[in-house]
Amino acid sequence: MTTAAHSSEALSRLRGPLDDWLSFLGQADEWGRLLAVAAEEQQGRGYRDTLREICQQPLTWLQTGSDARAALPTLQSAIARVSGNGSGSVVLTGSGSSVYAGECLAPTLQAALRLPISAVPAGELLTNPAGSLPPRGPFLLVSLARSGNSPESCGVLDSVRERFPRSQHLVITCNRHGKLATSYTGDARVLTLVLGDPTCDRSLVMTSSFTNMVLAGLLLGMTGDVVAYLRLAEAVSVAGASLLLEQADAIARLARSEYNSVVFLGSGCQQGAARESALKMLEMTSGRVKTLFETYLGLRHGPMAALDERTLVVCFLSSDEVARAYELDLLDELARKKLGARKLLVGAGVPRALVADGDLVVDLPGVAGLGDAPLPILDVLVGQLLAFFRCLQEGLRPDLPSAEGVISRVVERFALHRRP
Repeated sequence: MTTAAHSSEALSRLRGPLDDWLSFLGQADEWGRLLAVAAEEQQGRGYRDTLREICQQPLTWLQTGSDARAALPTLQSAIARVSGNGSGSVVLTGSGSSVYAGECLAPTLQAALRLPISAVPAGELLTNPAGSLPPRGPFLLVSLARSGNSPESCGVLDSVRERFPRSQHLVITCNRHGKLATSYTGDARVLTLVLGDPTCDRSLVMTSSFTNMVLAGLLLGMTGDVVAYLRLAEAVSVAGASLLLEQADAIARLARSEYNSVVFLGSGCQQGAARESALKMLEMTSGRVKTLFETYLGLRHGPMAALDERTLVVCFLSSDEVARAYELDLLDELARKKLGARKLLVGAGVPRALVADGDLVVDLPGVAGLGDAPLPILDVLVGQLLAFFRCLQEGLRPDLPSAEGVISRVVERFALHRRP
Protein backbone atom coordinates (compact mmCIF):
# COMPACT_ATOMS: atom_id res chain seq x y z
CA MET A 1 0.00 0.00 0.00
CA THR A 2 1.38 3.45 -0.91
CA THR A 3 1.89 6.10 1.74
CA ALA A 4 -1.00 8.13 0.32
CA ALA A 5 -3.28 5.08 0.27
CA HIS A 6 -2.26 4.14 3.79
CA SER A 7 -3.00 7.68 5.02
CA SER A 8 -6.39 7.59 3.31
CA GLU A 9 -7.20 4.22 4.91
CA ALA A 10 -6.10 5.43 8.35
CA LEU A 11 -8.16 8.61 8.07
CA SER A 12 -11.21 6.62 7.05
CA ARG A 13 -10.81 4.34 10.05
CA LEU A 14 -10.32 7.30 12.39
CA ARG A 15 -13.70 8.73 11.44
CA GLY A 16 -15.48 5.60 12.66
CA PRO A 17 -16.29 4.22 16.14
CA LEU A 18 -13.48 3.60 18.62
CA ASP A 19 -14.12 -0.14 18.75
CA ASP A 20 -13.71 -0.38 14.97
CA TRP A 21 -10.43 1.51 15.22
CA LEU A 22 -9.21 -0.78 18.01
CA SER A 23 -10.11 -3.80 15.90
CA PHE A 24 -8.10 -2.32 13.02
CA LEU A 25 -5.15 -1.76 15.39
CA GLY A 26 -5.31 -5.44 16.28
CA GLN A 27 -3.27 -6.07 13.10
CA ALA A 28 -0.22 -5.12 15.16
CA ASP A 29 0.99 -8.07 17.24
CA GLU A 30 1.15 -6.22 20.56
CA TRP A 31 -2.27 -4.59 20.22
CA GLY A 32 -3.77 -7.82 18.95
CA ARG A 33 -2.47 -9.75 21.96
CA LEU A 34 -3.80 -7.19 24.47
CA LEU A 35 -7.12 -6.60 22.73
CA ALA A 36 -7.84 -10.31 22.31
CA VAL A 37 -8.45 -10.48 26.06
CA ALA A 38 -12.07 -9.93 27.13
CA ALA A 39 -12.86 -6.45 28.42
CA GLU A 40 -13.51 -7.69 31.96
CA GLU A 41 -10.15 -9.43 32.05
CA GLN A 42 -8.40 -6.36 30.64
CA GLN A 43 -9.93 -4.44 33.54
CA GLY A 44 -8.83 -7.14 35.96
CA ARG A 45 -5.28 -7.01 34.65
CA GLY A 46 -5.35 -3.25 35.09
CA TYR A 47 -4.65 -2.03 31.57
CA ARG A 48 -8.02 -1.53 29.83
CA ASP A 49 -8.46 2.21 30.44
CA THR A 50 -4.86 3.14 29.65
CA LEU A 51 -4.82 0.98 26.54
CA ARG A 52 -7.99 2.56 25.15
CA GLU A 53 -6.93 6.08 26.11
CA ILE A 54 -3.56 5.78 24.41
CA CYS A 55 -5.00 4.18 21.29
CA GLN A 56 -7.98 6.53 20.94
CA GLN A 57 -5.80 9.62 20.66
CA PRO A 58 -5.81 10.02 16.87
CA LEU A 59 -9.62 9.90 16.94
CA THR A 60 -9.79 12.49 19.72
CA TRP A 61 -7.33 14.74 17.89
CA LEU A 62 -9.62 14.78 14.87
CA GLN A 63 -12.52 15.69 17.15
CA THR A 64 -10.57 18.46 18.88
CA GLY A 65 -9.70 19.78 15.44
CA SER A 66 -13.29 19.66 14.25
CA ASP A 67 -14.38 21.51 17.41
CA ALA A 68 -12.05 24.39 16.52
CA ARG A 69 -14.69 26.60 14.92
CA ALA A 70 -16.89 26.41 18.00
CA ALA A 71 -13.90 27.14 20.26
CA LEU A 72 -12.63 30.03 18.14
CA PRO A 73 -14.67 32.90 19.67
CA THR A 74 -13.55 31.94 23.18
CA LEU A 75 -9.87 31.82 22.24
CA GLN A 76 -10.01 34.97 20.12
CA SER A 77 -11.61 36.84 23.01
CA ALA A 78 -8.99 35.54 25.45
CA ILE A 79 -6.07 36.73 23.31
CA ALA A 80 -7.73 40.06 22.47
CA ARG A 81 -7.91 40.92 26.16
CA VAL A 82 -4.12 41.14 26.47
CA SER A 83 -2.84 41.83 22.96
CA GLY A 84 -4.40 45.22 22.30
CA ASN A 85 -1.65 47.67 23.28
CA GLY A 86 1.32 45.33 22.99
CA SER A 87 2.08 45.34 26.72
CA GLY A 88 0.19 42.18 27.62
CA SER A 89 1.54 38.69 28.24
CA VAL A 90 0.38 35.12 28.73
CA VAL A 91 1.15 32.66 31.52
CA LEU A 92 0.31 28.99 31.02
CA THR A 93 -0.14 27.08 34.25
CA GLY A 94 -1.14 23.70 35.62
CA SER A 95 0.26 20.96 37.83
CA GLY A 96 2.37 17.99 36.77
CA SER A 97 1.55 16.93 33.24
CA SER A 98 -0.69 19.95 32.72
CA VAL A 99 2.15 22.44 33.10
CA TYR A 100 4.31 20.27 30.84
CA ALA A 101 1.58 20.73 28.23
CA GLY A 102 2.09 24.46 28.76
CA GLU A 103 5.82 24.00 28.18
CA CYS A 104 5.05 22.31 24.86
CA LEU A 105 2.96 25.34 23.88
CA ALA A 106 4.85 28.37 25.19
CA PRO A 107 7.66 28.63 22.56
CA THR A 108 5.25 28.08 19.66
CA LEU A 109 2.64 30.54 20.94
CA GLN A 110 5.23 33.22 21.69
CA ALA A 111 6.54 33.02 18.13
CA ALA A 112 3.01 33.11 16.69
CA LEU A 113 1.48 35.80 18.93
CA ARG A 114 4.59 37.95 19.48
CA LEU A 115 3.71 38.24 23.16
CA PRO A 116 5.82 37.19 26.15
CA ILE A 117 4.59 33.72 27.07
CA SER A 118 5.79 31.51 29.90
CA ALA A 119 4.77 28.21 31.50
CA VAL A 120 4.76 28.26 35.31
CA PRO A 121 3.74 25.42 37.66
CA ALA A 122 0.58 26.17 39.62
CA GLY A 123 2.45 25.45 42.84
CA GLU A 124 4.88 28.29 42.09
CA LEU A 125 1.97 30.70 41.64
CA LEU A 126 0.83 29.79 45.15
CA THR A 127 4.24 29.94 46.82
CA ASN A 128 5.96 32.67 44.80
CA PRO A 129 3.44 34.73 42.80
CA ALA A 130 5.49 37.93 42.68
CA GLY A 131 8.42 36.09 41.14
CA SER A 132 6.33 34.04 38.76
CA LEU A 133 3.78 36.47 37.26
CA PRO A 134 4.42 39.43 34.94
CA PRO A 135 5.41 42.51 36.99
CA ARG A 136 3.47 44.96 34.82
CA GLY A 137 0.72 45.14 32.22
CA PRO A 138 -2.35 42.95 31.80
CA PHE A 139 -1.80 39.24 31.52
CA LEU A 140 -3.82 36.20 30.56
CA LEU A 141 -3.54 33.22 32.89
CA VAL A 142 -4.31 30.00 30.97
CA SER A 143 -5.16 27.22 33.43
CA LEU A 144 -4.70 23.73 31.96
CA ALA A 145 -6.24 20.77 33.79
CA ARG A 146 -7.51 17.28 33.14
CA SER A 147 -10.05 17.03 35.98
CA GLY A 148 -9.93 20.55 37.36
CA ASN A 149 -10.40 19.08 40.83
CA SER A 150 -6.84 19.22 42.16
CA PRO A 151 -6.39 21.65 45.08
CA GLU A 152 -4.26 24.03 43.02
CA SER A 153 -6.72 24.25 40.13
CA CYS A 154 -9.21 26.68 41.65
CA GLY A 155 -6.80 27.77 44.38
CA VAL A 156 -4.44 29.43 41.90
CA LEU A 157 -7.18 31.00 39.82
CA ASP A 158 -8.90 32.40 42.91
CA SER A 159 -5.67 33.78 44.34
CA VAL A 160 -4.50 35.42 41.11
CA ARG A 161 -7.94 36.79 40.30
CA GLU A 162 -8.11 38.42 43.73
CA ARG A 163 -4.55 39.78 43.98
CA PHE A 164 -4.14 40.87 40.35
CA PRO A 165 -7.26 42.74 39.26
CA ARG A 166 -5.89 43.31 35.74
CA SER A 167 -5.51 39.58 35.16
CA GLN A 168 -7.72 37.80 32.65
CA HIS A 169 -8.31 34.05 32.68
CA LEU A 170 -8.80 31.17 30.28
CA VAL A 171 -9.53 27.65 31.48
CA ILE A 172 -8.79 24.68 29.19
CA THR A 173 -9.99 21.48 30.82
CA CYS A 174 -11.12 17.97 29.91
CA ASN A 175 -13.80 17.64 32.61
CA ARG A 176 -17.02 19.58 32.16
CA HIS A 177 -18.10 18.54 35.67
CA GLY A 178 -14.88 19.62 37.38
CA LYS A 179 -14.63 22.53 39.80
CA LEU A 180 -12.47 24.49 37.40
CA ALA A 181 -15.08 24.24 34.64
CA THR A 182 -18.12 24.98 36.84
CA SER A 183 -17.01 27.53 39.43
CA TYR A 184 -16.70 30.67 37.29
CA THR A 185 -19.68 30.67 34.97
CA GLY A 186 -20.78 34.10 36.22
CA ASP A 187 -17.36 35.75 36.11
CA ALA A 188 -16.74 37.86 32.99
CA ARG A 189 -12.96 37.70 33.55
CA VAL A 190 -12.91 33.90 33.20
CA LEU A 191 -13.42 32.19 29.84
CA THR A 192 -13.71 28.40 29.72
CA LEU A 193 -13.01 25.85 26.99
CA VAL A 194 -14.03 22.26 27.81
CA LEU A 195 -12.69 19.54 25.53
CA GLY A 196 -14.67 16.46 24.49
CA ASP A 197 -15.60 13.94 27.18
CA PRO A 198 -13.33 11.14 25.82
CA THR A 199 -10.28 13.31 26.56
CA CYS A 200 -10.91 13.11 30.32
CA ASP A 201 -8.78 10.02 31.00
CA ARG A 202 -9.98 7.55 33.60
CA SER A 203 -6.53 6.02 34.06
CA LEU A 204 -4.20 7.40 36.72
CA VAL A 205 -1.78 8.62 34.05
CA MET A 206 -2.64 11.38 31.60
CA THR A 207 -2.52 10.42 27.95
CA SER A 208 -5.45 11.71 25.85
CA SER A 209 -5.87 14.65 28.21
CA PHE A 210 -2.30 15.79 27.70
CA THR A 211 -2.11 15.58 23.92
CA ASN A 212 -5.54 17.13 23.38
CA MET A 213 -4.78 20.08 25.66
CA VAL A 214 -1.63 20.69 23.62
CA LEU A 215 -3.56 20.44 20.36
CA ALA A 216 -6.32 22.74 21.62
CA GLY A 217 -3.74 25.20 22.92
CA LEU A 218 -2.11 25.45 19.50
CA LEU A 219 -5.30 27.10 18.24
CA LEU A 220 -4.47 30.12 20.43
CA GLY A 221 -1.70 30.89 17.96
CA MET A 222 -3.73 30.08 14.83
CA THR A 223 -7.03 31.89 15.40
CA GLY A 224 -6.48 33.77 12.14
CA ASP A 225 -6.22 30.62 10.03
CA VAL A 226 -8.58 27.89 11.17
CA VAL A 227 -8.21 26.04 7.87
CA ALA A 228 -4.47 25.62 8.51
CA TYR A 229 -5.27 24.44 12.04
CA LEU A 230 -7.67 21.82 10.72
CA ARG A 231 -5.02 20.59 8.29
CA LEU A 232 -2.53 20.36 11.15
CA ALA A 233 -4.96 18.39 13.33
CA GLU A 234 -5.69 15.97 10.49
CA ALA A 235 -1.99 15.49 9.66
CA VAL A 236 -1.14 14.79 13.28
CA SER A 237 -4.06 12.35 13.58
CA VAL A 238 -2.96 10.37 10.53
CA ALA A 239 0.68 10.37 11.69
CA GLY A 240 -0.37 9.17 15.14
CA ALA A 241 -2.52 6.43 13.65
CA SER A 242 0.36 5.22 11.50
CA LEU A 243 2.67 5.29 14.49
CA LEU A 244 0.30 3.17 16.59
CA LEU A 245 -0.22 0.67 13.81
CA GLU A 246 3.32 0.38 12.45
CA GLN A 247 5.68 1.20 15.33
CA ALA A 248 4.04 -0.20 18.47
CA ASP A 249 5.59 -3.66 18.13
CA ALA A 250 9.13 -2.29 17.81
CA ILE A 251 8.62 0.15 20.71
CA ALA A 252 7.27 -2.71 22.86
CA ARG A 253 10.38 -4.80 22.15
CA LEU A 254 12.59 -1.87 23.06
CA ALA A 255 10.58 -1.24 26.23
CA ARG A 256 11.33 -4.80 27.37
CA SER A 257 15.07 -4.53 26.73
CA GLU A 258 17.80 -4.18 29.36
CA TYR A 259 17.95 -0.70 30.90
CA ASN A 260 17.27 0.73 34.32
CA SER A 261 17.16 4.43 33.50
CA VAL A 262 16.00 6.63 30.64
CA VAL A 263 17.17 10.07 29.56
CA PHE A 264 14.73 12.06 27.41
CA LEU A 265 16.10 14.91 25.25
CA GLY A 266 14.22 17.72 23.50
CA SER A 267 14.76 21.26 22.22
CA GLY A 268 12.34 24.19 22.21
CA CYS A 269 8.73 23.06 22.49
CA GLN A 270 9.97 19.47 22.62
CA GLN A 271 11.45 20.09 26.08
CA GLY A 272 7.92 19.79 27.43
CA ALA A 273 7.53 16.48 25.60
CA ALA A 274 10.76 15.22 27.19
CA ARG A 275 9.54 16.19 30.65
CA GLU A 276 6.14 14.59 30.15
CA SER A 277 7.66 11.39 28.75
CA ALA A 278 10.06 11.19 31.69
CA LEU A 279 7.10 11.53 34.06
CA LYS A 280 5.10 8.86 32.21
CA MET A 281 7.92 6.33 32.58
CA LEU A 282 8.41 7.20 36.24
CA GLU A 283 4.67 6.97 37.00
CA MET A 284 3.96 3.80 35.06
CA THR A 285 6.92 1.89 36.49
CA SER A 286 6.19 3.12 40.04
CA GLY A 287 9.66 4.63 40.14
CA ARG A 288 11.50 1.42 39.24
CA VAL A 289 12.93 3.00 36.08
CA LYS A 290 14.64 6.27 36.93
CA THR A 291 14.29 9.11 34.45
CA LEU A 292 15.89 12.41 33.53
CA PHE A 293 14.92 15.05 30.99
CA GLU A 294 17.23 17.64 29.47
CA THR A 295 17.91 19.76 26.46
CA TYR A 296 20.58 18.51 24.09
CA LEU A 297 22.96 21.35 24.90
CA GLY A 298 22.11 21.25 28.59
CA LEU A 299 23.12 17.59 28.85
CA ARG A 300 26.79 18.53 28.53
CA HIS A 301 26.67 20.69 31.64
CA GLY A 302 26.67 17.97 34.25
CA PRO A 303 23.67 15.70 33.56
CA MET A 304 25.72 13.67 31.07
CA ALA A 305 27.19 11.98 34.15
CA ALA A 306 23.88 10.12 34.54
CA LEU A 307 24.41 8.11 31.35
CA ASP A 308 25.90 4.65 31.74
CA GLU A 309 25.78 1.27 30.01
CA ARG A 310 22.20 0.66 31.25
CA THR A 311 20.72 4.00 30.17
CA LEU A 312 18.27 4.27 27.29
CA VAL A 313 18.54 7.63 25.51
CA VAL A 314 15.32 8.90 23.90
CA CYS A 315 15.92 11.67 21.37
CA PHE A 316 13.06 13.89 20.19
CA LEU A 317 14.52 15.52 17.09
CA SER A 318 13.59 19.00 15.87
CA SER A 319 12.59 19.77 12.29
CA ASP A 320 14.43 23.10 12.51
CA GLU A 321 17.68 22.90 10.57
CA VAL A 322 19.87 24.73 13.09
CA ALA A 323 18.36 23.07 16.15
CA ARG A 324 18.77 19.67 14.47
CA ALA A 325 22.45 20.42 13.79
CA TYR A 326 23.09 21.05 17.48
CA GLU A 327 21.18 17.88 18.39
CA LEU A 328 23.17 15.73 15.99
CA ASP A 329 26.44 17.16 17.33
CA LEU A 330 25.46 16.03 20.81
CA LEU A 331 24.53 12.56 19.59
CA ASP A 332 27.90 12.28 17.83
CA GLU A 333 29.54 13.13 21.14
CA LEU A 334 27.58 10.44 22.99
CA ALA A 335 28.67 7.91 20.37
CA ARG A 336 32.33 8.93 20.69
CA LYS A 337 32.18 8.64 24.47
CA LYS A 338 30.21 5.38 24.27
CA LEU A 339 27.52 6.72 26.60
CA GLY A 340 24.13 5.05 26.89
CA ALA A 341 23.01 1.53 26.12
CA ARG A 342 20.72 2.23 23.16
CA LYS A 343 18.96 5.16 21.52
CA LEU A 344 15.36 5.73 20.50
CA LEU A 345 15.39 8.41 17.78
CA VAL A 346 12.06 10.09 17.03
CA GLY A 347 11.71 12.41 14.05
CA ALA A 348 11.70 12.70 10.28
CA GLY A 349 14.76 12.08 8.15
CA VAL A 350 17.01 10.64 10.86
CA PRO A 351 20.55 10.27 9.43
CA ARG A 352 21.37 6.59 9.21
CA ALA A 353 24.96 7.29 10.23
CA LEU A 354 23.67 8.05 13.73
CA VAL A 355 21.87 4.73 14.09
CA ALA A 356 23.93 2.13 15.91
CA ASP A 357 23.14 -1.55 16.35
CA GLY A 358 20.22 -1.92 18.71
CA ASP A 359 18.93 1.63 18.20
CA LEU A 360 15.35 2.22 17.12
CA VAL A 361 14.20 4.93 14.72
CA VAL A 362 10.56 6.05 14.89
CA ASP A 363 9.91 7.99 11.72
CA LEU A 364 7.16 10.63 11.75
CA PRO A 365 5.63 10.65 8.27
CA GLY A 366 3.20 13.24 7.00
CA VAL A 367 4.16 16.16 9.23
CA ALA A 368 6.81 17.74 6.99
CA GLY A 369 6.24 21.45 6.56
CA LEU A 370 4.31 21.83 9.83
CA GLY A 371 7.36 22.87 11.84
CA ASP A 372 8.01 21.78 15.40
CA ALA A 373 4.65 22.95 16.82
CA PRO A 374 2.80 19.61 16.57
CA LEU A 375 5.82 17.37 17.21
CA PRO A 376 5.40 17.23 21.02
CA ILE A 377 2.04 15.52 20.52
CA LEU A 378 3.66 12.67 18.59
CA ASP A 379 6.79 12.62 20.76
CA VAL A 380 4.65 12.14 23.83
CA LEU A 381 2.71 9.34 22.15
CA VAL A 382 6.01 7.51 21.73
CA GLY A 383 6.84 8.19 25.39
CA GLN A 384 3.45 6.83 26.44
CA LEU A 385 3.96 3.62 24.47
CA LEU A 386 7.44 3.09 25.91
CA ALA A 387 6.14 3.56 29.46
CA PHE A 388 3.00 1.46 28.93
CA PHE A 389 4.87 -1.57 27.62
CA ARG A 390 7.57 -1.24 30.28
CA CYS A 391 4.86 -1.10 32.94
CA LEU A 392 3.47 -4.42 31.72
CA GLN A 393 6.99 -5.87 31.61
CA GLU A 394 7.43 -4.90 35.27
CA GLY A 395 4.25 -6.78 36.17
CA LEU A 396 2.43 -3.57 37.12
CA ARG A 397 -1.04 -2.30 36.24
CA PRO A 398 -0.98 0.73 33.89
CA ASP A 399 -4.40 1.96 35.08
CA LEU A 400 -3.11 2.11 38.66
CA PRO A 401 0.65 1.47 38.73
CA SER A 402 1.11 2.85 42.24
CA ALA A 403 -0.39 -0.04 44.19
CA GLU A 404 0.58 1.54 47.52
CA GLY A 405 -1.31 4.72 46.68
CA VAL A 406 1.78 6.93 46.67
CA ILE A 407 0.32 8.83 43.71
CA SER A 408 -3.30 9.12 42.63
CA ARG A 409 -5.35 10.33 39.68
CA VAL A 410 -6.36 13.52 41.51
CA VAL A 411 -3.96 14.92 44.12
CA GLU A 412 -5.37 14.57 47.61
CA ARG A 413 -6.55 17.70 49.39
CA PHE A 414 -4.06 19.92 51.18
CA ALA A 415 -4.26 23.28 52.90
CA LEU A 416 -4.21 26.45 50.77
CA HIS A 417 -2.50 29.23 52.71
CA ARG A 418 -3.59 32.81 52.09
CA ARG A 419 -1.17 35.69 51.86
CA PRO A 420 -1.89 38.77 54.00
